[in-house]
Amino acid sequence: MTTCSAPAKIYLSGEHAVVYGEPAVACAVELRTQVTVEPASSTTVISGGVPTRIESATYIIEALEQIRRVHPVPDVSIHITSDIPTGAGIGSSAALTVALLQALSIEFGVDIDILQIASMAYDVELSVQGAASQTDTFISTMGGIVLMPDRIFLSHLECSIVIGDTGMRGKTSTMVAKVAELKNTYPGVTEHIIKSIGVIAHMGVVLLEKKDYSGVGRLMNINHGLLESLGVGTSSLSQLVYRARDAGAFGAKITGAGGGGCMVALTDKPEDVIKSIECCYGKAMVVKPAREGVREE
Repeated sequence: MTTCSAPAKIYLSGEHAVVYGEPAVACAVELRTQVTVEPASSTTVISGGVPTRIESATYIIEALEQIRRVHPVPDVSIHITSDIPTGAGIGSSAALTVALLQALSIEFGVDIDILQIASMAYDVELSVQGAASQTDTFISTMGGIVLMPDRIFLSHLECSIVIGDTGMRGKTSTMVAKVAELKNTYPGVTEHIIKSIGVIAHMGVVLLEKKDYSGVGRLMNINHGLLESLGVGTSSLSQLVYRARDAGAFGAKITGAGGGGCMVALTDKPEDVIKSIECCYGKAMVVKPAREGVREE
């Protein structure tokens, strides 16, 4: 029996634009998915204590197919527990996939290294979602705060991170397709927006290294507006974003694919930001950066 866990992630900048080759800055956070695997007579999945039909577990099916291409992994019993809300834009599918692949590789002696885990997990997400960037799976595998796709590790954050959850759920593949359709219809406008998001990521790296979180926050605010212009915002997300800013956050924005899910704020007043978000019927929590990615428990 082997148990591994992998962290969630937030975007400080770059979601959606990173799908088109622009840079993004993402940070692993200490919300984790744990996966336990052991040999069994048939493959079964229990998630949160509830048996799940394997036919509906698309990420698990694809992860098993991927790893069986390099090693004859037998049937397994898979137990999943998670702190990460699903479909919320903070990398629940990446954490599940990375933790599962690492647990399988350890349990069955598969000869693959950590970078191959990240690559294989990306292939899983790409197959299931139809479009994906390597950001989520790389961050979940390696931890830290990273400029993607260059894979440059940055200085750790020294301010508080608050995640606000609208309770609504968007589907990553739907939001990615929505941006693609907008880009096809209005390429001259949309391409400028996507490139601007990439510029924000590069500027943010400089400010992060200076620990200028006020400056990073202002860029996050601009990034939020650009994401809304791509059609991935919702009124609920914007309410939480503006409540966080009004409570003194350095900046706040959508994190992830949008269409629901979560926003993120950087702040030195986490209690005030949480209280303000919760007054708007959102759920809020302070999370710590995760310096460690996937690990055996």
